[in-house]
Amino acid sequence: MKAQQVNLTLPFPGERLDKALTAAMPDLSRMQRQRLIKEGRVLVDGRSARPSQRIRGNEQVIADIPEAVEGDLLPEAIPLDIRYEDSDILIVNKPAGMVVHPGTGHESGTLVNALLAHCTDLSGIGNTKRPGIVHRLDKDTSGLLVIAKNDMAQFALQEQFKKRTVGKKYLALVHGQIQPATALIDAPIGRDPRQRKKMSVIAPGSPRAASSRARSAQTQYRSLTVYDDYSLLECSLYTGRTHQIRVHLAYINYPIVGDTVYGRRKQPLPLKRHFLHAAELTIKRPSDQKELVFTAGLPPELKDVLDNLEA
Repeated sequence: MKAQQVNLTLPFPGERLDKALTAAMPDLSRMQRQRLIKEGRVLVDGRSARPSQRIRGNEQVIADIPEAVEGDLLPEAIPLDIRYEDSDILIVNKPAGMVVHPGTGHESGTLVNALLAHCTDLSGIGNTKRPGIVHRLDKDTSGLLVIAKNDMAQFALQEQFKKRTVGKKYLALVHGQIQPATALIDAPIGRDPRQRKKMSVIAPGSPRAASSRARSAQTQYRSLTVYDDYSLLECSLYTGRTHQIRVHLAYINYPIVGDTVYGRRKQPLPLKRHFLHAAELTIKRPSDQKELVFTAGLPPELKDVLDNLEA
């Protein structure tokens, strides 16, 4: 099988090799990175390495990445709410409850499975389980996603996300009457060292800042409607960190309604998901760089909540 050799820079001295590769190879899944190490495809100073090997930060690290091959993903005829499609991209309005890509406990029924039934030639990196995926939404977050249909489009979209030229606006219902009515939350986010499945705001210079690999994160919010005990917000993302809006709003003590991970475990409103919806997406079309703006209204279960609050 053909492979591409890539020289890597690992910037976290003292970190385990498998964790350091997360920052160096963000386009590969954790399973893919582990497989590369176990198959001897990651060489540190010319020698095969172990996942637990500690790095110094000045090693020569070379990864041998296999050429893209057909994976074991199966297409599934799952209905999709497609808002736009051309030869390069798809814009999909994802429902809450749908996982974007396969992973542990979610090997089927994902957006990727549905996309494979709709498109037969999605791009991807060797053995990837995320063909065409350039960003994602949490399982219980609904709204707009852009998918690349070929390698050219995927590269172009990744560059837009990297340069932060993609516009993303979300609607979120939070607990409390938020003050101030508009603000920029600028607080770095990293893996919570006490609960590895969660993210948290990490204070710069704190003892856990290095181990959590905290990265800068900015969320702009403005209040749209204030109710007795809640506020409806429009949130704009300037960065795209995992769980960013949920973590930031919980950090300023206005957690999202229905978010039992970062907010209240007992929810006073009858909602089986968190109230977060990707309502607007602005991108440049890869083929001609024309700016495109897409919008998606609230799904019925979220609209019902607002109707009840207004009543």
